[in-house]
Amino acid sequence: MTERVYQEDSYLSTMEARLERIEPATDGGLVGLVFPRTNFFAAGGGQPGDSGFVETEDGRQIKVVDTVYAPDKATVLMLTEAGAVLPESGSTLVLHVDWQRRYRLMRMHTACHLLSVVCPFPITGAAVGEEESRVDFDIPDASADKAEVTAKMMQLVAENHPIFTRWITDAELDANPGLVKSANVRPPRGTGRIRLVCIGVDGAVDTQPCGGTHVQETGEVGEIHIGKIEKKGKINRRFRIRFGPLPA
Repeated sequence: MTERVYQEDSYLSTMEARLERIEPATDGGLVGLVFPRTNFFAAGGGQPGDSGFVETEDGRQIKVVDTVYAPDKATVLMLTEAGAVLPESGSTLVLHVDWQRRYRLMRMHTACHLLSVVCPFPITGAAVGEEESRVDFDIPDASADKAEVTAKMMQLVAENHPIFTRWITDAELDANPGLVKSANVRPPRGTGRIRLVCIGVDGAVDTQPCGGTHVQETGEVGEIHIGKIEKKGKINRRFRIRFGPLPA
């Protein structure tokens, strides 16, 4: 299993690591660099994988176009651009995450969690994006107001609650099933422990299983708004979160 350093420190944008091996990707004809540990987030939970570059010992840069999991769901593959001259296994490389992109995704992913606080309903789908994210809910009365939801989210942003992670066992999650907000997807099992993302002192605002990257305080999210609420079913509604103020 690749050690995913970002699970403990989402702000580590640069680190050194020894290249363990190179594996072919499952599609697209690309190859993936495999390290024992990495700061590159592998796509999952609705959040896209990181991009950036690795730097060789002689200063050459190799572009990383995406980061995904291998079929074993435990090995992280950092996919290089097609035609890249690859380093040899055993080389020590410097891993540079595209920080500007990562930080926007961190802010957006945290915004999705804030939306789930304002709308405490079963989540049926979600996707995190650099400019826009979406979260789908099954809402019993199927009514929601963009301005009202935006105001409540911005209140949480303005209160600048701390955000932190902690780990629990599978058994602890089984004893607290209400921590899982997704109606369709359950947290991955197999390692014996589950990562929680917590907002507020002692997680009082929100606590839920999540493997994604997040900011350290809600104030870092910045100004956000609900750009659109779409009807996707009798009680299903899709909320689109965007950066910036709510348009007049």
